Amino acid sequence: MFNWFRRKSKDTAEKQKSTTVEQESKPKEEEVASQSAPSTQEDYLNWAKAAYQNIQKQKTAAVTTPEVEATPETDATPETGTTTQETETAVEEGVTEETSEETRRAIPAWMKKSEGLERLKETAIETPEAQESEIAFDEDFVWGAKVLALEGRSPDEVSIAEINWLKRLREGLGKTRRSLINNLRGIVGQGPLNEDAVMEIEALLLQADVGIKATDYIINALENKLREEKLPPEEAIAYLKAILRELLDKPLEKLANEEFLPLKDKLNIWLLTGVNGAGKTTTIGKIAHLAQESGYSCLIAAADTFRAAAVEQVKIWGDRSNTDVIANPGQNTDPAAVVFDGITAAMARNVELLLVDTAGRLQNKKNLMAELAKMRRIIDKKAPYAQVESLLVLDATLGQNSLRQAQVFSEAAKLSGVVLTKLDSTAKGGVALAVAQQLNLPIRFVGAGEGIDDLRPFSSYEFVEALLG
Repeated sequence: MFNWFRRKSKDTAEKQKSTTVEQESKPKEEEVASQSAPSTQEDYLNWAKAAYQNIQKQKTAAVTTPEVEATPETDATPETGTTTQETETAVEEGVTEETSEETRRAIPAWMKKSEGLERLKETAIETPEAQESEIAFDEDFVWGAKVLALEGRSPDEVSIAEINWLKRLREGLGKTRRSLINNLRGIVGQGPLNEDAVMEIEALLLQADVGIKATDYIINALENKLREEKLPPEEAIAYLKAILRELLDKPLEKLANEEFLPLKDKLNIWLLTGVNGAGKTTTIGKIAHLAQESGYSCLIAAADTFRAAAVEQVKIWGDRSNTDVIANPGQNTDPAAVVFDGITAAMARNVELLLVDTAGRLQNKKNLMAELAKMRRIIDKKAPYAQVESLLVLDATLGQNSLRQAQVFSEAAKLSGVVLTKLDSTAKGGVALAVAQQLNLPIRFVGAGEGIDDLRPFSSYEFVEALLG
């Protein structure tokens, strides 16, 4: 079972490499590195081909295995009986349909249900299901394979799910990437990076929703580098990538443990907060699916009792992710009571991850903020030994407008990090840098689509490569 929360990242690969340096001799390390790490474009292409072949083998094995298992033995007699039963059932259904049609015609028009309304109800909360489509050996595949190779992976460790995720992330940042890369190439292509080029880069960053403070940080770092040496075009872009990764990872420096994942054999409670429309309920369903895929037992508490149909929406996502939902059947019930029931159920079932959906709270709704604080008090009293995290869901399409929301929530909710949603082609990816710089909050998850598999743990290395790669 693949654990998405423990995926090997660029940082963990570098830490493992430094540990190897201490434990093994230098010649042996160089020998291993020369065997496993690609260095040229041709090496990366060969690495990608090996990964593609491995994925094809995985798909072939997945297709052939069910065929071997699905070989039930049947007799001729039951088939005949079944056919007779089906025929009788069809006749009965035909009679029932005729009767129901006559009955329906007898009912007055004003008492009939609207078929259009019923169809609308059925599709109101629909989202595309995850599809494992045929994967092509194209530019996106080679790029994704190169990213995974630089993160310390081997070709036989690559899965189609990771390649598809990197492709969606790259597509989501496509609008920002095309604008930045095309202009950056024009700037750095004029020669070594100088002060005029830095000013042009500053304008590009502001247009990408990076924000003033984050832009100032990046520009100051570039200017300090220019005082030391003139940067050739390729080195300039590589150095800019390093600055962006440093900026995104800076909020992690204050934490004792940089990893963000549920602890095994212990109750973990994650509260998801944010304004209405940011994607909290959808994010809860996706995180529940991600946790189930990664081997964690999960439960959802539907504590958003203010918004109409919020509980029903959570239940639908619970069904999609095969996760039970704890909810109060009444309307306008106390959200803290739902949290209490959720904790009780999680303890009784030995659940490892309890996800709490909270009501959408605007920054001027002080009573709702007080309700959020009440939930925390219930958690601290009912589950004092639980690992509690609070995640703020932000809509990436709002850009700088979402920062004020985050500032208020960070004061009231003891935030552990941010979930950046709706990072599709209409969003400007630079807002991630603004969140890290201005709020000093780590980005924990990023969403790049509407499907249940379109949300994954955040990696600064993959994000920057998708933004500038």
